[in-house]
Parts: sequence; structure tokens; C-alpha cells
Amino acid sequence: MAQSEKKQPFSLTNRKALYEYEILEKIEAGIVLQGTEVKSLRAGKLNFKDSYARFKNGEAWVYNLHIGAYDHGSSWNHDPLRPRKLLLHKREINRLMGKSEERGLTLVPIRLYFKQGRAKLELALARGKKVHDKRKDIAARDARRDAERDLKQRFRIKL
Repeated sequence: MAQSEKKQPFSLTNRKALYEYEILEKIEAGIVLQGTEVKSLRAGKLNFKDSYARFKNGEAWVYNLHIGAYDHGSSWNHDPLRPRKLLLHKREINRLMGKSEERGLTLVPIRLYFKQGRAKLELALARGKKVHDKRKDIAARDARRDAERDLKQRFRIKL
């Protein structure tokens, strides 16, 4: 690979969660995967829809994280919706367990990426947004777009 060519970082983002939830805190966790799951992820076959993290027997698990079947896999292909263990330190698990038991807080996966060859899942401690919060975000985004459009028009050179 030439020096001027740099590999783009691989990242899959849960954009819907950023719309549906108010993000309070972000946590990076490792995730236990099988070989065909890694190959499917590198091919971009991931769906975050309805995925969430939960604690069971002092361990963190992610549920409903759909990793599509590997095209060139055999009969040993993975189950797309199997629960996957998250790799966190015990003190992080205890802290997150305490915070997630608060009213209205949940752990949602918001991004999956590879860091030094290892799969990492970015979790967010989040609170669900109400309808009026979503409307406020949409109005702010529209106002920002309009302001940018006006600035672009104002400083455009006319020939």
C-alpha cells in the first residue's frame, strides 16, 4: 500500500439509536465473535435494529444484534441473532448495572468497528426521547441547514 493511500477506518453506525435516544455516556467494549461473524462484519452485513445490551450472571450480553450469514460459509455458519458476550472489566459492569437500573436508562449499541484487528462495540447509556424532543432536534437541524444555505448564497461569487 502506498504511503499516500491510507485505509479508511471500518465502522458501522446505528443512526436510528442516535435519533431515538438521548445519549448520556459512551463505553467501548470488546465483543466475542465466531470466525464467520468477523468475515460477515467486514462485508458490512450488520443490522442494529432492536438490539440492546443486558446483564446476566455478572456478565454483559448484547441481544438482537443481527450479523448476516457469511456467503462462503459452510454448515458451520453462525446463528445471525445469537446473544454475544461483551468484554468489559468487572468494575465497568458493576457501574453500568447500577446506572441502567435507574428509571428509563438502557444500554444500546451505537457503533461497531475494528481497532487493531479486534472488533469493538460502542455502547451508549441512553434515555429514550419523547416525541417533542425529536421534533426539537429536527427543527434545530433544519435551522442549521437553512443558515448554512444562506451563508453559502451570501458568499457565492457572482460572475
